[in-house]
Amino acid sequence: MLHRLPFRAMGCEMLAVLEHDSETASMILNHVPVWFEDWEQKLSRFRLNSELSLLNRAFDQPIKVSDAFWDVFQTALWVDELSEGLVTPTVLDAVIEAGYDQPFEQLPRYQNYSMLQTQLEIHPLSMVIADQTTHTINLPYGVRLDFGGVAKGWAAHQTVEQLMAYGPCLMNAGGDIAISGPQADGSPWPIGVSSPFEKGTDLEILYLKRCGMATSGKDRRHWHRNGQFRHHIINPLTGLPAETDLLRVTVVAPTVMEAEAAAKTAFILGRVKGMEWIEAHSAFACVMILDDGTLIHSERMSEYL
Repeated sequence: MLHRLPFRAMGCEMLAVLEHDSETASMILNHVPVWFEDWEQKLSRFRLNSELSLLNRAFDQPIKVSDAFWDVFQTALWVDELSEGLVTPTVLDAVIEAGYDQPFEQLPRYQNYSMLQTQLEIHPLSMVIADQTTHTINLPYGVRLDFGGVAKGWAAHQTVEQLMAYGPCLMNAGGDIAISGPQADGSPWPIGVSSPFEKGTDLEILYLKRCGMATSGKDRRHWHRNGQFRHHIINPLTGLPAETDLLRVTVVAPTVMEAEAAAKTAFILGRVKGMEWIEAHSAFACVMILDDGTLIHSERMSEYL
């Protein structure tokens, strides 16, 4: 029997699903929002006393972080390397400069400023000093972090790692989806690729077993600043929201962290270079949605349709 627990965390709608015959399933799932609250208190840039906010205010001094924070930071390092610097946590100041300076549900969709947006230099993550032995992180002056989707993907993965002891499970963290494996009868999970044009409908259904899936795009978290369209995905090469011919990218990968990193990388690169990058990584599959609604599939995506 499938048990579902919807809740809200990290500024997103969440859904935890557990296949379990016992009535204890609901009690098991009730732990999940507690885990997310703990992680959000460590990783949110919108909480003034979170570990992340405290670190971002402590320039040029080593700050000891929790095991969870350290693990997310290590994941961010790996994502930075995988994407060749295109997906990096050092974009916080550029995200704020673009207008995303408060939780999205509170963000004015039309912003007018007397000053033009400044194009900020994005510092490489290699500037951050991290000590494996002491689990301390030292941010040089002018570098602040925002874990964003990396934190959501990591949290979804951690949730499934804990829930799978009780049965087949799935964690959807605002579109970053971790799946423990097939359902109890061996069948895949049907996961919809939602339409960006018609709410509540799916463009197609993917059939997934043990893997991760993630979506990145400019169709949801966007606003206008001084009349210009802006969104939350920064291209570190320009310091501005990525200019791309893609509306959205959905990726299936071995883990949700890989899927999240790959979706964002392909989105920033655009249709041609993004697809070349996906195809160069044999473990990834993707569907791209163009502004006009056209769908483009990578070669491996046919395995999931």
